Amino acid sequence: MANDPWRGGVPPRKLVELVSLAVNVACTNLNADGTRRHVRGALDAGASREEILFVFKCASVMAVHSCSLGAPILLEEAKAAGVAPAPASPAATPAVDSMKGIGQWNAAWDPFLALDPGWTDAFMATGAGIYGSGVLPAKEIELLSMAFDASFTHMYAPGVRRHVQNALKAGASITEIFEVLKICVAQGVQACNLGVPILEAELSTRAGRDQAG
Repeated sequence: MANDPWRGGVPPRKLVELVSLAVNVACTNLNADGTRRHVRGALDAGASREEILFVFKCASVMAVHSCSLGAPILLEEAKAAGVAPAPASPAATPAVDSMKGIGQWNAAWDPFLALDPGWTDAFMATGAGIYGSGVLPAKEIELLSMAFDASFTHMYAPGVRRHVQNALKAGASITEIFEVLKICVAQGVQACNLGVPILEAELSTRAGRDQAG
């Protein structure tokens, strides 16, 4: 089951390794062993330094979901408590304006834009620089982004839906999208990667104590 995405040829091996790297290096996982394994696998499959760095950068900015989730709750609860937020400091927002102009603005970002437009614009400038770099084609970017959001350590449903929609628009097939989801599922084997050596070590220690007794 875990090896199935590596055998089918869809997606190609390099993208399989990059997706696997994504869900291991994601800021919600940070699995060092898996990250090293899939860096090696991606290099073996022909990935460049820039492509692997791109995955790392995407893994870092997914942390914005802390605000996507929390800012609306903050505003709702403040309203319920009768507390009004302080007026946001005036700030130019060229990166936000640019994203809105090209149709890439996400309404989930509106709450934290209202709370802190300057910080939001700085974040959007960072994200736009990553996603607009041209390192990977749009379809692969959307499949990677979907994997970050669908991974079992994150499970951010609004992001999954948005990136599925964008992947379909970018030409991804249902098969390609589901194969990426299967790669996310394959990461569940890490429970055994972590647990089995610990179990064996503890059983060995216990057996040694029993023999000594």
